[in-house]
Amino acid sequence: MTRNEVTMKTRILIVDDELSMREFLSILLEREGYEVATAAGAEEALAQLESGLFDLVISDVQMPGLNGIELLGRVKAISPDTAVLMITAFSAAEQAVEAMKLGAYDYIAKPFKIEEIKQLVINALEKSELKRENSALKQHALERDSFCGIIGASPRMKEIFALIRKVAPSSSSVMILGESGTGKELVARAIHASSPRSAKPFVAVNCGAIPEALIESELFGHKKGAFTGAVSDRPGLFEQAERGTLFLDEIGELPLSMQTKLLRVIQEREFRRIGDSVVRKADVRILSASNRDLDGQVKAGGFREDIFYRLNVVQITLPPLRERIEDIPLLAENFHRKYSHSAPQGEVITPRALKALMNYPFPGNIRELENIVERSLILDPTIISEANLPKQVVSGSAPCLCAEVAIPEEGLLLEPLLENLEKQYLLKALERTNGAKKKAAELLGMTFRSFRYRLAKFGLDSGEE
Repeated sequence: MTRNEVTMKTRILIVDDELSMREFLSILLEREGYEVATAAGAEEALAQLESGLFDLVISDVQMPGLNGIELLGRVKAISPDTAVLMITAFSAAEQAVEAMKLGAYDYIAKPFKIEEIKQLVINALEKSELKRENSALKQHALERDSFCGIIGASPRMKEIFALIRKVAPSSSSVMILGESGTGKELVARAIHASSPRSAKPFVAVNCGAIPEALIESELFGHKKGAFTGAVSDRPGLFEQAERGTLFLDEIGELPLSMQTKLLRVIQEREFRRIGDSVVRKADVRILSASNRDLDGQVKAGGFREDIFYRLNVVQITLPPLRERIEDIPLLAENFHRKYSHSAPQGEVITPRALKALMNYPFPGNIRELENIVERSLILDPTIISEANLPKQVVSGSAPCLCAEVAIPEEGLLLEPLLENLEKQYLLKALERTNGAKKKAAELLGMTFRSFRYRLAKFGLDSGEE
């Protein structure tokens, strides 16, 4: 890059509480062909940054109010690709280290030589331009390897992207299957966003998070006085999603009684609010999802066969993360971008950390990977390293529910066994959190409402937090 290319339309902001320093640097840099603005303090500088971006900020460290180090952090939050050069009369190693950690290009002490500051400016701008180009390339790569917010370059995900594109234009029902944490709602949103209904509402509901007594009211609404507590007319989710999309998550947890009523709405395309005689039309596309074996539920009588076929016109099955490990680097980088409070200065994940992640089975899938990345960046906001990964990730093993799976000769009843195991984990989570239900829900990776629903199912919910 030539010097003329660097100076062309380049904007520099000088921040210093000393008027003489602002004027000196302004004259010097304007003679070099740069567009220069000045600010007497960090607050004034931030106001200018909000109204327009700069390629370089040159800031004093010691200033009244917000100091230069605090300003540096704010600049990187507003514009990660803007280079920042720190200047101070108090050369301190601790400040230098802190500034570099927060993303400063360099740190120079007064008094400085004119040629020295001129060269530093050129170097900082060259690096800023290179970072901007890298960011653009990464963004282009991310767009190439993603679809409506779903990230993936693996063959399995490319197939799913293609299937979404095919089913989106129709109004057919789609069943999305996959383990917890694989991104089923993201797929539902992608179908909606790619459909002719995209300008209308997308309404999502977790069927397992609503108490059975309230599900009908939640879906269809109610008329004032229809039951105790119905103090006013209330539209249900079908009305809220009119001409849009209704996403029924965890459809396998819908009670049989409600399955019958839902089937009628799907067949007749009409419904009534509870306590109301008015028949309302339902122009709604239904997407559903489950992490259960719905075929097995149908055979066992736990899910109606007729509604299963109505909802399962097109089926999309999401692979667990362990079956698409080539997507882990892309996902980790995306989550780094989401949770890191400083701009990346190079690699975002060490080779050893990446190897550990790609060898880990991820029972919690993408949601677990996101939590792991967030945890790592809390401990070190710059890079995902092996030192900050959970022990089970480094060892490559996932928490085990049981030491050995065995089926006796006479067979067993699986449902009661699973219910007993679920109950034990609910109680253990409550014990670990001293009865705090919200914390217990977080510990088990579920919503508070879903946790309360499961407690109620086993008669464990006292109704108190």
